[in-house]
Amino acid sequence: MSKLVLSTSAMHEDFFTDTAMIGIGTAQPGYRFCWILNRYFDLSFLRDPEQNICLQKKDSQYFFPIYRYDLPNSCHKYLLYKLKNGTESLLPETRLLDYLWLIQTASPEEDARKIANELRNIPEVQLAQILDASQLKNLNNLIV
Repeated sequence: MSKLVLSTSAMHEDFFTDTAMIGIGTAQPGYRFCWILNRYFDLSFLRDPEQNICLQKKDSQYFFPIYRYDLPNSCHKYLLYKLKNGTESLLPETRLLDYLWLIQTASPEEDARKIANELRNIPEVQLAQILDASQLKNLNNLIV
């Protein structure tokens, strides 16, 4: 009997096509930060607990919430990942960041630049930087 091997490369490519990412540093809890973003950008980020990402490490499970906003009348979407749960991080290579905003639009790089510039004007945001996906080793942790 032969083994079936799950190849995540096609799933990875499909999920990250036409995306850009912004890393965000803020001390705000998720519900409060989404409220700030919703008010500031006129969005409606919502949390779906069923979409939480669960990481299994040793004998513990760590859950990382995801907030989502689908732009009306388009296939564009925004995903906001909470990157920390206690001492655990969803993307260990981004330990200084608290959130990751994944932008999936027709012009993601341009949209990311605009959003990052606006984020820097929000007093509660200490850091907003565009991330290069090729520099992230644990990118598969973001696939939902």
